Amino acid sequence: MSTPNTSQPLADRIRPKTLDQFIGQKHLVGTGKPLALAIQQNRIYSMIFWGPPGVGKTTLARIIASQTNRPYFELSAVSAGKAEIRAIVEQMQAETRRDLFTAEDETKAHGSAVLFLDEIHRFNKAQQDFLLPYVEDGTLVLIGATTENPSFEVNSALLSRSRVFVLEALTAEETAEIIRQGADELGVTVEDDAVDFLAQFANGDARQALNLLEVTVELYAQQGGTVRLDFLKNALQSKFLRYDKASEEHYNTVSAYIKSMRASNVDAALYYLARMVNAGEDPKFIARRMVIFASEDIGMAQPTALVVANEVFRAVETIGLPECQINLAHGTAYLALAPKDRTSCDGFFEALEDVQKHGNLPIPLNLRNAPTKLMKELGYSKGYEMYSTDDLLPEQLKGRKYYRK
Repeated sequence: MSTPNTSQPLADRIRPKTLDQFIGQKHLVGTGKPLALAIQQNRIYSMIFWGPPGVGKTTLARIIASQTNRPYFELSAVSAGKAEIRAIVEQMQAETRRDLFTAEDETKAHGSAVLFLDEIHRFNKAQQDFLLPYVEDGTLVLIGATTENPSFEVNSALLSRSRVFVLEALTAEETAEIIRQGADELGVTVEDDAVDFLAQFANGDARQALNLLEVTVELYAQQGGTVRLDFLKNALQSKFLRYDKASEEHYNTVSAYIKSMRASNVDAALYYLARMVNAGEDPKFIARRMVIFASEDIGMAQPTALVVANEVFRAVETIGLPECQINLAHGTAYLALAPKDRTSCDGFFEALEDVQKHGNLPIPLNLRNAPTKLMKELGYSKGYEMYSTDDLLPEQLKGRKYYRK
């Protein structure tokens, strides 16, 4: 067994170049389907690809640009900003259409450049707004990719100028076909049970399957030309495997982060925060967890914690990476060091249990609104005192204590 002498990841080496080679998303690229027709008719418009990782979002964008002969630019919203977009626009404006599309080749398209923006949900509002005029005037055809619901993460103005396509996780059969292509590229044979294991492990993410296959070949190259199931399972312990949002490692790290703040262990909390940021976790996901934590675990012990957590979330939205990692660190330290009190949270869920157990119990008459004469005659609002110290719960729940200090 020999490993190709290249630093290019396997997933990139076998990436399809044409729609005919593309595996999966038949509802979009099959015969007569919208993306296939858009390419065939050269009617390309701005679009958002929404779907899980490793299902072909980047590949489709490249194929669209290639098969319609358009200039293609690729950015990641994690690291790019206005400056990179401005540079692309200036380049497009500096080149004439004649320079971009030669008259000798009549198959070449006449249209805008394609800008593929990976993880578009990482762009803050100001950055997304910056794109608008160039999308509107046709300088750029935007293809955004996101794993998050674009209804929440993409500005309404930009969303209204784009068409959203939902990409689905690959089936086990589709993943297995890609695995076998990867094995051919590496010059190895993968046993059937190992293919099945890889396909299930990937959970619809082709890149995940190919990463594990490639690591396995690298670690067990001396074992010959066959990849066995036990090789794959051993390779799973390798540090080379990436952190993935859907993996157990993701949930373990988030759990460790929350529990470290709960224990007021600021050093551990900052460490697990750094792990998530370094692995590419969406900072808004982390900030949401902080907002929840502020009420759930700190609550009335320090009510301003919710204010701080909300401001961190706002900073993440408006500033974005990499600078917002400083705001996350600030908020994490504050929440970890704050006193803890779950009284309001626990009390609410106890009350919720009673609501679900007893249903809508009759509200005491003195608490009911009395907008009509009849209601007043029936005793609605009678005896109500603004600052009453009486038990105001329904009759069946008199004496219940939800908020216990």
